[in-house]
Amino acid sequence: MYALPVLVVTVRSGKKGALEIMRQFSVFAVAAVAAVACGAAQSGDGPEELEQVPRNVSEELIEHHEVQTASALMPIADWMDCLREEGGLAIAAHRGGPGPGYPENALETMQRGLDAGLTVFEVDVAESRDGVLFLLHDRTLGRTTTGDGPVVDTDWETIAGLRLEDRAGTISDFSPPKLSDVLLWAVENDAIVELDRKSSTSFRNIVTAVRAAGAENHVILISYNDREAGEIARLAPDMVMTASAYGARDIARLAQSGVKAENLIAWTGTSDPDPAAFERLRAEGVEPAFGTLGRPGQRLDDEWLADGDASEFQALVDAGLVLLATDEPLEVAAALDADDIAASACPR
Repeated sequence: MYALPVLVVTVRSGKKGALEIMRQFSVFAVAAVAAVACGAAQSGDGPEELEQVPRNVSEELIEHHEVQTASALMPIADWMDCLREEGGLAIAAHRGGPGPGYPENALETMQRGLDAGLTVFEVDVAESRDGVLFLLHDRTLGRTTTGDGPVVDTDWETIAGLRLEDRAGTISDFSPPKLSDVLLWAVENDAIVELDRKSSTSFRNIVTAVRAAGAENHVILISYNDREAGEIARLAPDMVMTASAYGARDIARLAQSGVKAENLIAWTGTSDPDPAAFERLRAEGVEPAFGTLGRPGQRLDDEWLADGDASEFQALVDAGLVLLATDEPLEVAAALDADDIAASACPR
């Protein structure tokens, strides 16, 4: 096992010496990541050696006014266990929970959801040509920003100057946020971000950024196949992940790749809820997850909310679902009591 050194630094803007303290902290954070990775490689029982820290991770730690890398919050794995045992539900806002005037993968959109009582936000992580991690779903910039062209061919300076567009194509005042900003926001606001890796970046770079921000207890990593799940387990055996699983056989198969059952949230798809699978997973001490998200007009969100009756969502809760990913998180949260149970019975 391994552990990062614990350091808590609070800096108020405008006070003399704040910048120097933050510079020292950023060096400490990056050095700690490197030391952990190298030590683990030598001992053979920790994560793989990580790649060079993505650009601007340390700069963001310098610029931010408050940084906290130690947390008294309940670990995510324990929190999920509590939800499973108490009948609570975590509602994950897909792509941050966009709505009119609030684009997807925008920090301001996530703040709106947080203010409304949401805790979990699923977002997409891309990487610019010059190595800056930021939030964006597509391979190209045109659909959700005022820019165009492939992400991998665009430098961060250009991306930072773009504006995000909402679902209707209305241009907002918001820009694509750096992953480091999002991680520090999650730490400061006791939020959880599910990170969906896009093809322009790597799990190694993402894990390195998470550790540099001290956000391990604020992140769930998303995998799409057993190979990705195994890679996450090697890089970040202490972090919680989602991986496809429907019962004991799948859990055992993932365990062969190094995935710990206590850090697993079992993804069960987006089309046909499987209450029997929910029951099998719960019997193994693993939390089932399901998504009602998808293409507008075809997703279960649209079908189930069309008549103003949330009984289908309640049926998922009654069947034992613990994590629901949805494109309409505010509407679903307003219609269900299970998220309120989660907040009261299992405070982070």
